Amino acid sequence: MSLPPGFLDELRTRVSLTQVVGRKVTWDMRKSQQGKGDMWSACPFHQEKTASFHVLDRDGYYYCFGCHEKGDAIDFVQKTENVAFMEAVRILADEIGLQMPERDARGQEKADRRTRLAEVMEEAVKFYRLQLKTAAGSGARGYLDGRGLSAEAQERWEIGFAPDDWRRLSDHLAAKGVAPDLVAAAGLAKTSARGGAPYDIFRNRIMFPIRDARGRAIAFGARAMDPAESAKYLNSPETALFDKGRQLYNIGPARAGARDAQLVVAEGYMDVIALSEAGFSATVAPLGTAITEDQLRLMWRIHPEPVIALDGDAAGQRAALRVMDLALPLLEAGQSLRFCLMPDGMDPDDLLKARGPEAMQALLDGARPMVDLLWARATEGRRLDSPERRAALDKSLRDTLGRIADPSIRSHYGAAIRERSYQLFNPRKAWVPRGRSAPAQASATTRGSELVSGVQGESLREAVVLALLIRFPKLIETVEPVLSTVEFSDPDYARLAACLMEIEPADSHGCRSEIAARLGPATLEKLGSTRHLTVIPALLSDDIDAAAQCLGEELGKLVARRGAWREVNEALEDIAAADTEFLTWRLGQAARAVERSERGQTEDKRRFDKAPNGLRVDRDERDALAALLREIGFVSDDDRR
Repeated sequence: MSLPPGFLDELRTRVSLTQVVGRKVTWDMRKSQQGKGDMWSACPFHQEKTASFHVLDRDGYYYCFGCHEKGDAIDFVQKTENVAFMEAVRILADEIGLQMPERDARGQEKADRRTRLAEVMEEAVKFYRLQLKTAAGSGARGYLDGRGLSAEAQERWEIGFAPDDWRRLSDHLAAKGVAPDLVAAAGLAKTSARGGAPYDIFRNRIMFPIRDARGRAIAFGARAMDPAESAKYLNSPETALFDKGRQLYNIGPARAGARDAQLVVAEGYMDVIALSEAGFSATVAPLGTAITEDQLRLMWRIHPEPVIALDGDAAGQRAALRVMDLALPLLEAGQSLRFCLMPDGMDPDDLLKARGPEAMQALLDGARPMVDLLWARATEGRRLDSPERRAALDKSLRDTLGRIADPSIRSHYGAAIRERSYQLFNPRKAWVPRGRSAPAQASATTRGSELVSGVQGESLREAVVLALLIRFPKLIETVEPVLSTVEFSDPDYARLAACLMEIEPADSHGCRSEIAARLGPATLEKLGSTRHLTVIPALLSDDIDAAAQCLGEELGKLVARRGAWREVNEALEDIAAADTEFLTWRLGQAARAVERSERGQTEDKRRFDKAPNGLRVDRDERDALAALLREIGFVSDDDRR
């Protein structure tokens, strides 16, 4: 079977070699640089003790310094799976969801035609570069000089000029023996709907060659010299060589530069050239359109966190929000975007000329994460002076976060939004992250009660919840929204919970294997050493329904108790300034949540009184809370009576 032109290029571009190889090796993280896609491991092709197998994800190649095996993702699958070339291609295509082409008997003919088109494009590059040096190109040279582009820079970027003539390029190529149909197929000429001889598409324009990752000229970007032209910039039409939604300007040099630098995404050709000439070599630009999903994935192959550098006007801000909306469903751990907005009325070229590379670097260093843009869009210009308006803000944010597919990233975004929301509505109070707030100090008489020192009991509940999820991993997805809000008192358990929300194991054995690989065996050993787990009925049977019921009860108790303590701590902080009646209500609500969460426990182990409102009140917890409030002077003994 012959593959159509461009299929293997697209496959190699979209496949992550690190992920393909990572299924067969264990990375040496002391030697690897994961953020740069520069990974090392012991070689899977020969026995060795040191990591000499090198994978460069951005280049898409591997090499072993021991046995000298080398190749790309297709080669690796062929050798490790012992399959033929086409089967290796099929395996990788299925993995990334790329449709395998139907049998194409004319594949070689099409490949030959693409090669010929690339040759035609190279002839056009030479022609345009020559025209820039003629008298007809004097205006274009003056414009480029005015933009600060030296003659050497113009040579480096192969900038040319299309003369103001309807047939000059077509006639030149015809003299070289190039057939008119090839000129049209390369996107350099077209025929009027009224018929007649073909005419050149680009006239009286400065020409920027567009090359693919392999360095082949595939298209042109063209800037009009006549201010009256309706299209200031004009790109080549889509051809067998050029799909503008899947290419980036300057991708080849940028991929090489991104090994040691931040990838910058600018808006246009001149911005890319100006930034690169100023030392920011890892710079690319979309080709005259809004960034597409394919371009975004291509950027992530080059760098895990590109910086989108946009003009500082309203159009630039709208473009940033469009990119953010496109990226949200595609986010993965370690794979995101940052945004750098230029000062109002400036583009990167203007900033470099006015303030120099140091100012540009400072802006890039201060690039904002996506969550900042998300929050700014939701809140800027919005009045939040009523509960209804605040509820509308909450709903809008929930809807936006719901578009994030990765549960772990969604959870972290939720935490970041909660922090910003707290700071918005409590500007004079410092934000305390979940799980880090210290309980109020209490006397020795209070310190011994379960309300104040119930850490051991809560740690047992945390252990039960985690053990149930490991025993029945199918329940993870069901409880993930609640689990992401639980504040684990034990840091090891907190990391274990985060790990559970990130993995998708098929069974308990797979779950344990994945945890051990990510966190090491010590975390599982610590959980398994909790003797209390050996008497939990749900852990001793295969009944998933019983496990789900037990899991729901334990999670409910954890959430209620932590929520109660948060209310108590906040109320104690506000005692000096707030209304006493309101604080009493808050503490009552907290106590009620705790009381409700404990209803499932047997009364032979607990001592309950009835409050005037009919609720059961645990005596130990009631007395502990009263003692705590008396100690800080909030209530007196007379109040208690």
